Amino acid sequence: MARWLIACMLVMILAACGTAPENVQQPPAVESTPFDALVADVGSAENYQQQQPTPVSQEIITQADAEYLLLTNLYDRLAPSVVFIEVVVSQSPNFTLGDIGNGSGFIFDEEGHIVTNAHVIKDADAINVSFNDGLVAEAEVVGFDTYSDIAVIRVLDVDPDRLVPIPVADSDTVQVGQRAIVIGNPFGLASSMTTGIVSAKGRQLPSAELIDLNAVPGFQNPSIIQVDADINPGNSGGPLLNSNGEVVGVNTAIRTETGIFEGVGFAVPSNTVARVVPELIEDGEVDYAWIGISAMSAADGFGVASLSSPLELPVTAGVLLSTVTPESPAFKAGLRGGTEFVEVRGRNICAGGDIIVAVDDEPIETMDALVTYLVTNSRPGDTIELRVIRGRDTLDIPVILEPRPIGSLPPTPACGTS
Repeated sequence: MARWLIACMLVMILAACGTAPENVQQPPAVESTPFDALVADVGSAENYQQQQPTPVSQEIITQADAEYLLLTNLYDRLAPSVVFIEVVVSQSPNFTLGDIGNGSGFIFDEEGHIVTNAHVIKDADAINVSFNDGLVAEAEVVGFDTYSDIAVIRVLDVDPDRLVPIPVADSDTVQVGQRAIVIGNPFGLASSMTTGIVSAKGRQLPSAELIDLNAVPGFQNPSIIQVDADINPGNSGGPLLNSNGEVVGVNTAIRTETGIFEGVGFAVPSNTVARVVPELIEDGEVDYAWIGISAMSAADGFGVASLSSPLELPVTAGVLLSTVTPESPAFKAGLRGGTEFVEVRGRNICAGGDIIVAVDDEPIETMDALVTYLVTNSRPGDTIELRVIRGRDTLDIPVILEPRPIGSLPPTPACGTS
């Protein structure tokens, strides 16, 4: 505005100082209308009414509000099933993921089981659960799992009529771009709703390492859903919902430089919830299968798809094994790691190993997909069948899975030694 005003003033000054060309005639005088009369005419009621836009039709308003009517309906139906969780701790736990002392959760079944994050209730001496109508009930820990960052608690002495579970959907059907709805308690503000979209799928989080400094490193929480819906301290453990009012994830973490939401939030997929929660209810803990392999990460740009050309691989999708841990299930099954280092884009890649392209006849494109399959579909003691490309041969190799090591992982062998 300031520059525009200055420019106009310069034009006016130049016009006043200049001389009109001789062949240009001045325009004839125009009869003017007194200023007071102009003001009176513009300000008249009749003229004012003529200048007002006509309201849009009710049909257009209804169409524009349809999305908000959906959200209002979802909130009215689901908010009573989302709870505020307060924990009492004798001393502050030493972890860095999420918030300490409070979080969110949602009713899982009519027996009073509530799903939340492990980092919300870990180390709690006492837990109080507040429903959105003000009822406060004591709760006990049923079990928690730091690798998935999922926990189950159970409320005590609560009327079963108010325990309305939220249905859990198949997170494999979630698509990037679809609506993402969050109901929770950010900063302790009970029953708050935020919305956004699913920004990405297939992220990984080192959840156990963030929650417990003594956790065995190297095990990722796979298939994490990334969203841009606002997630802040207090939202941890609350449901990520689709437009049908179904749980597609459990809000667990954000990526931030300030400690508050900056546009990148993460949720544990509901298929992990469906795998973990029944086992927590039954046994109080979760047993994961272990295979004992390592591979380059597709997320870092060094998956089979990007290595296929420089390494002249016979396939463009799969898991190229870098190493196989000695005495692991993969080692016992005869899988082979890489044989030599090859430099690709300035990085040494352990090349020459087996390429896993399917598990139990299901195509596998990345290491994340393989880990996801093992987490959601297998248990220790199960036998899986891996389809492996070895040189020019295609092999179907059975592997008997074992429990994840406790304490620490066996040393990773050097390239060419497995």
